[in-house]
Amino acid sequence: MECCCLTVCVGTVALLFALLWWFVRALNRSSFWVLMWNVFIIEQLRNKFTQTTRPQRILKAVQKNATKGDPDSVISAIDHYCKHSEWAMNVGDEKGSILDSVVSEVNPSTVLELGTYCGYSAVRIARLLSPGSKLITVEFNPAIAAIAKQIIAYAGIQDKVTLVEGSSGDLIPKMKECFGITSFDFIFLDHWKDRYVPDTKLLEECGLLRKGTVLLADNVICPGAPEYLKYIRNNRRYESRYYPAHLEYTKVEDGLEKSIFLG
Repeated sequence: MECCCLTVCVGTVALLFALLWWFVRALNRSSFWVLMWNVFIIEQLRNKFTQTTRPQRILKAVQKNATKGDPDSVISAIDHYCKHSEWAMNVGDEKGSILDSVVSEVNPSTVLELGTYCGYSAVRIARLLSPGSKLITVEFNPAIAAIAKQIIAYAGIQDKVTLVEGSSGDLIPKMKECFGITSFDFIFLDHWKDRYVPDTKLLEECGLLRKGTVLLADNVICPGAPEYLKYIRNNRRYESRYYPAHLEYTKVEDGLEKSIFLG
């Protein structure tokens, strides 16, 4: 009897989950609140019922659908999973194309990425770098960093990427000493938005910006980085341009801010 009750309960919960998922998928994803529903409700239900995390599920999708050693295949596998199965906070395909164009334009030898997450943007950037170039990517969460390392290795670009775990505020002052970096040619900001301004100032103070260094900041509209935009656009040491786009895998307004350090 107890076994039957348990089966009914599990079945009911599973059915409710399926109905919730169908409801969210049926809604127009232009709504920011639908996105929040996905992140805070659907994701938690998935975590509980699958006993996995979203980064682990992204890794599994890569291993199942991407070709090992092919970074473009890895990018496509993540994009497909995040469009059709589960939203994730990668830079995404639309803004990723803007990121690609800026990286190709700059052709950097030294790159700093603040906020690795699952390694999606690190793969996008590294695949465009010339031989001998160096990308240092910083991730605060050790569990997510472990997933990112596997995805980066699966893409076959691990020789170009150094993933460092820890706080950006602690690591930026150690860049010259630990990695022999004189300055960075390109910096991609995609971590906590309230760290954009203090970390930019820290990069300035540590002498890690040279004349011509390009900073590209993601999510300046959604969830937004108003203090960063105020700082960078009203600073005579920078020349800035805004690239309008949409939040990854949605129709929610977002954009990237490209800023050139003038010295």
